[in-house]
Amino acid sequence: MKLASDQAAGFWTPRPPSLDTVLARLESLSRKPTFALQREMGLARALRPYLGGGAARIVAPLAQETELANLSLICDFYPEDGQLSLIEQLRDVITEHIPDEERRWLDPLKHSYLDLLELTSVPKAEEALTVQSLGDRTSYVVPGVESLNDAAVGQVLLTRVARDPDAGTSGKAVWSGCGIILPPADATALIEITTEWRREMEVSSGSFGLGEWQEFAKRFGYMLLWAFAQLRMDALVDAVSHIRYRCPDGQPYFYAVALYDHHEYRSFVDGLSEMNELESEKSASSAERQGPAGTFPPARTWVQRDGNEGSDRIVARVTLTSSQLMVECDGPERLDQIKHRLAATFGFSLHFRDETLAPPVRQLSRAELMSDEPPTLVVMGEEDRKLLNQFLEKAYLEWSDQPHLALGAQTPRHAAASPDLRGKVGELIEEMEQHDLGHQRCGQRAFNYNRLRGHVGLEEKPE
Repeated sequence: MKLASDQAAGFWTPRPPSLDTVLARLESLSRKPTFALQREMGLARALRPYLGGGAARIVAPLAQETELANLSLICDFYPEDGQLSLIEQLRDVITEHIPDEERRWLDPLKHSYLDLLELTSVPKAEEALTVQSLGDRTSYVVPGVESLNDAAVGQVLLTRVARDPDAGTSGKAVWSGCGIILPPADATALIEITTEWRREMEVSSGSFGLGEWQEFAKRFGYMLLWAFAQLRMDALVDAVSHIRYRCPDGQPYFYAVALYDHHEYRSFVDGLSEMNELESEKSASSAERQGPAGTFPPARTWVQRDGNEGSDRIVARVTLTSSQLMVECDGPERLDQIKHRLAATFGFSLHFRDETLAPPVRQLSRAELMSDEPPTLVVMGEEDRKLLNQFLEKAYLEWSDQPHLALGAQTPRHAAASPDLRGKVGELIEEMEQHDLGHQRCGQRAFNYNRLRGHVGLEEKPE
């Protein structure tokens, strides 16, 4: 099972009809107006990781998590306003007749708790199977159900069982209605997280009365749901961090971009050429990239290739113009490495402007999250152009109010108001337009430079 999937391996089980009926009665009591606030508090406690702008912004609770939280409310929650628990309220009902076959479930439910139960026998439909608690090694014999036919010995069930009222001390129990199948490694991680929280509670309270597993699970079993939510969140973050973003031609997609100003073109050409990890790349359209009437020196490009043997993938690109340095990478880690290398080589000659590290937003499918291979997502040209536009719009509109060495340390907006520097500002914007990142990446400009001209007070140029 991949916990990042929004359809993890949850299962449903039938319950004895009389148990179903008594749980329905308890559910009805929990929804009465006098209990409404307590119901809200109990469910909010059990599902806390998904509330208040937390994990729910990225992943929603499974249906089985919600049902287990509801069972925790019904069986474990003691109201904070002095009311009796729901089981106690139903036990004291005298306004209607509750058959004995229903009442006999009240005590087993009162003593039930959420647990991690390891399968110790092969599941077979309509045949009893044995499970053992990871918390205290208590064993139960439960009915075989079809939903667990594909489960294997050693897998662990995050679930709740209630002892059969007629079982005596035999360990016979029934399912509460649902659960979640966990592989052993995830179950171990879950119980370790919960155990650490238990230790913290004991230390902070100065009371070590939570040592017995059944006592702890009854009072704080909802923490198992918290730990499961944390595992799901961690798994989703891991899945997203390993996504491989690709261009339509299969090359890595550069979503991590940094933008710099500089004023030492020749020194930068020499420094970049000496970096062993970079190789010079001949421009495909040097005449266009040189600028109008040879005003600027030609743009130079260096690339870094994937270090794997036989791979021709380009994983980073550095573009140098007379006044800018643009770094494009396939991820934040590589961008960070190149940025440190540039800082060590050029020091204060390099002036950081802005960067973007956010990958394209994607809704991963169940198949992608369940796969053992990292997901591969293709970014088409129009989406790339929109993402570049968002980055360049912010970077360039801020550029107009930042001091620029080519303008005598004046801001472009102030320099544009000076007759002596107005033309230079126009040339800088012209060069930025000529080497817009969109030209090489998606075949058209990603930013409307007339917006920048208007922003600094220059006349717009015809499209």
